[in-house]
Amino acid sequence: MATLIDKIPGLAQLSKKDREIVVDPLWDNNPITLQVLGICSALAVTTKVQPALVMSAALVFVLTMSNVVISVLRNYIPSKVRMIVELAVISSLVIIIDEFLKAFLFDVAKELSVFVSLIVTNCIVMGRAEAYAMANGPFRSALDGIGNALGYGVILLLVASGREILGGGTWFGLPVVPQFVYDAGYVNVGLMLLPPGAFILLGLIIWVQRSISGKVID
Repeated sequence: MATLIDKIPGLAQLSKKDREIVVDPLWDNNPITLQVLGICSALAVTTKVQPALVMSAALVFVLTMSNVVISVLRNYIPSKVRMIVELAVISSLVIIIDEFLKAFLFDVAKELSVFVSLIVTNCIVMGRAEAYAMANGPFRSALDGIGNALGYGVILLLVASGREILGGGTWFGLPVVPQFVYDAGYVNVGLMLLPPGAFILLGLIIWVQRSISGKVID
C-alpha cells in the first residue's frame, strides 16, 4: 500500500523521511482508524459525500496552516501558554474557513452547521500542533498536516460514500442504484442515515484496515 501511495505525483521528489511524514497517516498510522481521533465528525457529517468532502477540505486547510504557523512561532511561544497560543491560531483559521464557506458554499455551510466550528476542538488538529509542529520546522510540519488531514478525509469519504449509497441510493446526489434493483424488491437501508449506520461502517473500515496492516493498538 505504501509503495502505491509513494507513486503519487509530487511524492517522488521528496526524501524518504518526508514521504513517510505524508504517507504514514494515510494508512499505517491513520488518525481515525489507528489513533481513533476525530470520530465525532466522522459520524456527524457523513450522511452525504458532498459535506464530507467539504469538511475534509476544511480540515486540510486548518491543519496544514496551523502546523506551519505554530512551527514558525515555536521558538517564541512560552511553554506555559503554548496551548493557548495553539488554540488561538487554530480558532483564527477556523473562522476564516467558516466565513469562506458561508460566502461561497452557503448551502453546504448550512448543512455542516456547527461542525466546521468544532474543528477547533478536533483532537487531530491540536494533537499535531502539540506533538509535531512544536518540535519541527515549517516544511515538515506542513507535510505532517497534509498527511494527517488527508488520512482523516479518506476515511470520511469512505464512510460517507457507504452511507449515501446504501441509505439513499445516490452518490454525490446522483442515482447509482439501477431502477431494476428497486423493482426486484431492494429497499434503501435507512439505518445507514442514522448514527448507528456510521458506527457500523466505521467499525468495518477499522477492522479491515487493521487486519490488512497487521497493526493492533492494545
